[in-house]
Amino acid sequence: MKKIKVTVAGKEHLGYVSDIEKAILSASKIKGTGLAKRSGEYIKEKILEGKAIIAIFDNKKFAGFCYIESWGHKRFVANSGLIVPDVFRGMGLAMNIKREAFNLSRKLFPTAKLFGLTTSLAVMKLNSALGYKPVTFSELTDDDEFWKGCKTCAYYDILFRTNRTHCLCTAMLCDPENARKNGKKFHKIKGQIIQRFIKEKS
Repeated sequence: MKKIKVTVAGKEHLGYVSDIEKAILSASKIKGTGLAKRSGEYIKEKILEGKAIIAIFDNKKFAGFCYIESWGHKRFVANSGLIVPDVFRGMGLAMNIKREAFNLSRKLFPTAKLFGLTTSLAVMKLNSALGYKPVTFSELTDDDEFWKGCKTCAYYDILFRTNRTHCLCTAMLCDPENARKNGKKFHKIKGQIIQRFIKEKS
């Protein structure tokens, strides 16, 4: 039976880099996503480092992606680039990808604070379910390399003009003391939703 597999991406998934890059690029052009562009080389690097989560439908079709990156001497970790193509939305897949990225972050960087910037209400809800809390930008990493990544976002001019203190994005942070507890609480995709989706696509 056809199914969606969500797993840590590896070299066997490099053939999907172009699909991932196009999906992120397309989403980054839409006002309200707050999603920054990422090159194919950057995506490939994350995959080869074992710092990405990918979803594959029927063992062949790209269905979703997210990567993690550490900042500030590994004291902060961000789960970024969460993307799910339109055809696979509405079934809780983003929730599953986000949960796996969260678990991978905790495994690779157990003492780091997890943080994120987003304008998406859906992502805010996912983060809240994992134990993230809204915070001021001053509580995030001061690593310049992280903030350089915002330059390709449609809202970078706001961030630049306010000296990285304000933007349309909401800053969210999860402290490592609560991360494992909240990760266990984060609910799984309901089987009946997945089965219904598979039947519709078959």
